[in-house]
Amino acid sequence: MSTFVALDFETADRYRDSACSIGVVRVEGDRITARAHHLIRPPRALFENTGVHGISWARVMREPRFADVWRKVTPLLEGAEFIAAHNASFDRSVLKACCEAAGIALPPHRFECTVKLARARWQIRPTTLPDVCSWLGLALRHHDALSDAEACAGIVLAARR
Repeated sequence: MSTFVALDFETADRYRDSACSIGVVRVEGDRITARAHHLIRPPRALFENTGVHGISWARVMREPRFADVWRKVTPLLEGAEFIAAHNASFDRSVLKACCEAAGIALPPHRFECTVKLARARWQIRPTTLPDVCSWLGLALRHHDALSDAEACAGIVLAARR
């Protein structure tokens, strides 16, 4: 069994460089071996998505910026074969924009999308994260970055069984 990392971002506004929270879960074999959650100070005080995730500028204005958070998260990626995310194109685009803005190299890992995985493996539709978690019996506090990342890890693990 392989090692992989599941991640999820929450963003402050419509721009991809506005990560305000990240959840990361490392899986080795068939078990979660590490979890990390960090709030991130985005580059702007514009918060359009507070109603979705409950995070406001007041909550993150004194938190570290992406570059400092990413340095803490990077060790979790060591030896991972891939990164899993629900609607992976979104999380990959957030990671790419944040890395570019911070002058950090994008990690070389391929992304695996748990939306596509759930559709292919179980033909689940709709394939929102709450729908897939409900179908699989996985706990979820949707739009909490760590909970969403744990759910993505759970989807990959369920598909392996």
